[in-house]
Amino acid sequence: LLNGAHIPLSGRNPVLQEALGIRPHVLVLNKMDLADPRRQPVSTGAGLAGDPAAAVTALLPVSLQIVPLVAKLVDNSPRYHRAESTEYSIMVIGVPNVGKSSLINSLRRLHLKKGKATAVGGEPGVTKAVLTRIQVCEKPLMYLVDTPGVLPPKLGDVETGMKLALCGAIRDHLVGEDIMADYLLYTLNKRQQFGYVRRYGLAEASDHIEHVLKHVALAQGRTQKVKVLTGTGNVNVTMLNYPAAAYKFLRDFRAGHLGRVTLD
Repeated sequence: LLNGAHIPLSGRNPVLQEALGIRPHVLVLNKMDLADPRRQPVSTGAGLAGDPAAAVTALLPVSLQIVPLVAKLVDNSPRYHRAESTEYSIMVIGVPNVGKSSLINSLRRLHLKKGKATAVGGEPGVTKAVLTRIQVCEKPLMYLVDTPGVLPPKLGDVETGMKLALCGAIRDHLVGEDIMADYLLYTLNKRQQFGYVRRYGLAEASDHIEHVLKHVALAQGRTQKVKVLTGTGNVNVTMLNYPAAAYKFLRDFRAGHLGRVTLD
């Protein structure tokens, strides 16, 4: 199942790409600080010369680039009633849990010196409906609309689904933390990213998820007390909590504690 066609960017929704068409849009690559620097995309400067699509790179903080770039793209595109309506209304779209609400709040802090206007969280589904327009800039007058994350109705292959799940675009319990932890270990070994060996005190890299989770549980103190019925009565036994260890393994990966890893 893992040998299917490789999709270069698992986080890009092909349905959204189709809907955008030739409309001016900016592709924001978020969480670059967690990406493997050897596998980061190279900017082609798209959009800076009038191309309708643009990639915002890490040369400057994203928040500093978006407003002038969006203004330039909109100004260079056909727009009705430009004289009557001079403000910009921009929709923020993407798969769940990629930082859409955080981006809006960041723009407000930078350009308006205001606090956050939309709730954020470390799991998908925090934004549940299309919100009202949120002002993020005064000059030019710009509003952004936060939206819930949108995934394709059907994922093309299992590996793409697993990558999205590891990044938090799909709720963990819908896939299973144990399955995700196993795929994460496979991916880390395949990429030769062995940060987990040092972090959890393993003697060497391992392909067996049970062995790794045992060390995670021991290193992080993930244990649970289980009541065992014996011939002389109930006895409380302390056992390793493997589900909690799998959850911790995934959280450490998402926080960058296992090294900078790019799944695609």
